[in-house]
Amino acid sequence: MPSRIMPHRGITVFSYAAVGGKEEHIGPLGAKLDFHDESGLFGAKTWELAEGEMEGLALEFALSKADLKGSDISLVFAGDLQNQCTATTHGLLPFGIPTLGIYGACSTCTEGLLLAALALGSPAVLRCAALTGSHFCAAERQFRLPLEYGGQRSPTAQWTATAAGAFLLCRYEDAPSPVRVTLSASMVGKPIDSGVSDASNMGAAMAPAAADSILTFLSESDTAPEDYDAIVTGDLGKEGTRLLYRLLEENGLCIRKQHTDCGLLLYDEAIQDIHAGASGCGCSAAALAAHFLPAFAEGKLQKILFLSTGALMSPSILEQGQSIVGIAPVICLEGGKQNSFCGAD
Repeated sequence: MPSRIMPHRGITVFSYAAVGGKEEHIGPLGAKLDFHDESGLFGAKTWELAEGEMEGLALEFALSKADLKGSDISLVFAGDLQNQCTATTHGLLPFGIPTLGIYGACSTCTEGLLLAALALGSPAVLRCAALTGSHFCAAERQFRLPLEYGGQRSPTAQWTATAAGAFLLCRYEDAPSPVRVTLSASMVGKPIDSGVSDASNMGAAMAPAAADSILTFLSESDTAPEDYDAIVTGDLGKEGTRLLYRLLEENGLCIRKQHTDCGLLLYDEAIQDIHAGASGCGCSAAALAAHFLPAFAEGKLQKILFLSTGALMSPSILEQGQSIVGIAPVICLEGGKQNSFCGAD
């Protein structure tokens, strides 16, 4: 059977930005956000439009850092949590960039980066963007209950992040600044159905997919947890993280020393009532742009596995009693031009 791992030669993430709301600014990564809005509306009239405004702001900041404009980007892979990616399409209207909408639930950040790396294999694509975001209020209205209802949240429930992250990628030779981080390899996630149908426990639905992806990537790359500074999952939260450890250790693998979860990084459990942790497209995107990529630029990280985790569900399938399928695409990020999958460029 051929390997699922796809090596990428000469691909760099050369600019990035993260924006968030009030709760995200209060959290541990708040000071590293490029922008935040206390109201959560970002100048829009509705929560749904605000989700798109966040994505547009994140992309604007990422472009500004690289002294570029929308017309300098060949293609953007972007998505959100709303039906038909409506937040994304509204947020991208001012930029005029050719767009491919993606919907991988909370795995959208990694999915977009993976697709951008593949697209840069074509000479027709000079620079590519990956963009995603989510909004707590819009997600509650679409997937659960309107906030006005005041429903009691389950202890296993996660708080959808009001956040967005934007990333610009290109080939080394086209980078406008020294290469700080390389996207050296990726692996498409495989849908995993573990029979979980509780929308208030998405961590349990996503953990088996995360375990499958980690086990497969390490096995096929002939690497061990110790070969990475960090193994980062998207938004498993407390419940999903506990289950992930159990599933991996049943297969003889322990990642406790290397593992961190974006759902446990975004908020401060001591002062913020976020139950089992953060979730949403914007969770791993904001954590990657505000925390992990700056750590590469500062020389604090040299190699990580990054896998956003997605709970693929809709209100309709839940009402019909169907289970929630999980998925976890993977990317490997390395400092500078190091590439353990293709060799240094």
